[in-house]
Amino acid sequence: MQNYLLKNITVVNEENISVKDVLLKNGRIEKIAGNIQPGSSVQEINGEGKHLLPGVIDDQVHFREPGLTHKATIYTESKAAVAGGVTSFMEMPNTIPNALTIDLLEEKYAIASRSALANYSFFMGTSNSNAEEVLKVNNYRDSICGVKIFMGSSTGNMLVDNYLTLDRLFRESEVLIATHCEDEKIIKANYEKIKKEKGALSPADHPLIRNEDACFESSFTAIQFAKKYNSRLHILHISTEKELQLFTNMMPLSDKRITCEVCVHHLHFSSEDYNRLGYLIKCNPAIKAPHNRAALWQALNDDRIDVIATDHAPHTLEEKGYTRDADGSLIIKEGISYEQAHAGLPLVQHPLLLLLHYYKEGKIPLEKIVRKMSHSVADIYRIRDRGYIREGYWADLVMADLNKSTVVSADNIAYKCGWSPLEGFSFPAAITHTFMNGTLVYENYGNGRWNESHRGMRLAFDR
Repeated sequence: MQNYLLKNITVVNEENISVKDVLLKNGRIEKIAGNIQPGSSVQEINGEGKHLLPGVIDDQVHFREPGLTHKATIYTESKAAVAGGVTSFMEMPNTIPNALTIDLLEEKYAIASRSALANYSFFMGTSNSNAEEVLKVNNYRDSICGVKIFMGSSTGNMLVDNYLTLDRLFRESEVLIATHCEDEKIIKANYEKIKKEKGALSPADHPLIRNEDACFESSFTAIQFAKKYNSRLHILHISTEKELQLFTNMMPLSDKRITCEVCVHHLHFSSEDYNRLGYLIKCNPAIKAPHNRAALWQALNDDRIDVIATDHAPHTLEEKGYTRDADGSLIIKEGISYEQAHAGLPLVQHPLLLLLHYYKEGKIPLEKIVRKMSHSVADIYRIRDRGYIREGYWADLVMADLNKSTVVSADNIAYKCGWSPLEGFSFPAAITHTFMNGTLVYENYGNGRWNESHRGMRLAFDR
């Protein structure tokens, strides 16, 4: 395979920013030092003026395969991921069929081995009746990222609201449990009340139906189970100020058994954006009032929140109730109802660029972006030899130019669904190179160019 020497590049890693040379050899980081002399068969890349970051590890994506491939596939969405500097992903089980058995889970791994352009892992799915099968994951601790519990409504037979099932899973699981926390009873009561009052619902009703109380009560329940059994619990997509009181920054991440994440859309959008974007930003948990967004930023920076992810969840424009007009602008179709509009939005191509925008605005340091999108994900899931720029680690790396700009448009969106809620947004940075396992899989000098001759690897875990 081709080896690379990145010269005079600004390395952002482990709370340090410094100019170094980085040698990539046989898929791994061979050496990090000043003034490395190139050997034979090494392609030199001038990194002067650019930043080198560990590849982003996105621990929450929905790539839709199998069963929903009209929306997305593992191939198309991993292609979008590497264009955004995401070199590893962990995908959720609410595909069709739901990944509720080890055999069905392994079928997804087989698809990824043939088609994923990034490294991959898949969560085992849970239902009220498959605890016995879920706990078989204990025998795959080094090769499956975790168990996913939907404690709020989801696709298919995956809502887990039986307390006996929850108790057993938290008691006996030896792998990390990741939860979607929204209380189904509160959501249904809110829906019935608002529906009775208004009749037809609008996008702005979504955060009132899936409100702060629904999130808090469910997160509180999950944490009580985790504390009871000292389980490893990771609560996904925190979206409310109220939930933040459940988490601490009074200990280092290495000592935490209970961790949480925030998603980029909850950092970027607020309920004020429903007037402009409507059902395009309908997602679960809902994007809520602006004070929640401000609290999430504060908790991210003070380390109560441990991880930044995307919850990438593509749907077609038709499923969102939209189409494009003659000049390519997104326009809403008449007649789409609240109940018909699908929940979820595509984001995996742009999380790093979005955080670099906020770095430029002074809202978050570069070092913290790297920690929350790479280091901490690797640490929480105990991913082997990834998430850091270290000698001996796999060379999953991103080169970014913070003096260029990237405008999101229909022409450069790589998602199969072909749209983004960020269309028209200009990022003050550009991803120029993405390396995955030492292979240059994406280059961008104005027009993105992918190297599809290599496939990602199944992530390995130290349990």
